[in-house]
Amino acid sequence: MNNLTILTCAVTGNLTRPDQTPHLPIGPAQIAEESLRAAEAGAAAVHIHVRDPLTGVPSMELDLYGRVVEQIRRHDPDLIINLTTGPGGRFVPSEGNPALAAAGTTLMAPERRVEHIVAFQPDICSLDLNTMNSGDQVVMNTPRNVTRMAAIIRAAGVTPELECFDSGDLVLAQQLVADGALDGPGLYTLVTGVRFAFPFTPATLAYARTLMPEGAQWSAFAVGRHAFQAVAQSFLLGGNVRIGLEDTIYLDRGQLAKSNAELVFKARRIVEDLGGQLASSTQARATWRLPANNIR
Repeated sequence: MNNLTILTCAVTGNLTRPDQTPHLPIGPAQIAEESLRAAEAGAAAVHIHVRDPLTGVPSMELDLYGRVVEQIRRHDPDLIINLTTGPGGRFVPSEGNPALAAAGTTLMAPERRVEHIVAFQPDICSLDLNTMNSGDQVVMNTPRNVTRMAAIIRAAGVTPELECFDSGDLVLAQQLVADGALDGPGLYTLVTGVRFAFPFTPATLAYARTLMPEGAQWSAFAVGRHAFQAVAQSFLLGGNVRIGLEDTIYLDRGQLAKSNAELVFKARRIVEDLGGQLASSTQARATWRLPANNIR
């Protein structure tokens, strides 16, 4: 079991909708402020998506990322910034010809998906390894495209966080390390509770842990009603933890969380009640071998 547990707050995400909760941060100033408050509550890192301030829909606009990153760094330079590279991998087949893309398809070149990583050089960026069904759509991250993204991330001096949705993703990660596309042992996040991906169970996490190399740093989280159970289970298995409005909008059954900080406070209490202690951003940087204070 870890002496210090790193808590990442996933602040707004890609799929949580504004009509589901009035407390979802939308504009860059809101996202940055929620990140800073989550840090005050105990988060050592923040995982960030951005959204169109007018519509609330997910966005990849460089300016929005830049405004979020600048505000966080200005007010809390120690806080670990983790930017997503997940958007841009979704394919929706047309009804009449499934070889043609229908509305909702977001597929774009790998280089486009990491433009903001090159521009703003966060401490960490997510790197999805999954190709999987997602409802009646498909998320596509082929080994070749992942390798292209990984090369750009490495050149930018950013640490990739390998998001794994199923066992095959972990096997792919091993191959990419063996091929030299990724550095080992790696930083992993196990994604559970997503439809058609890893289900959340203690057995799932225990098995997934066996597919990661010795010395790997890892976290796990669950989307939806098992979010806080996943905090406890990941901690008990020796992993780090994640919580945020990307993962759950509820503080308790039927009770909407009013902020990311509320979710972090509860996750912190779970870790501490189980005998653990959260790492500060400075301590987390040392554990994950990240530069201090965003210095490169």
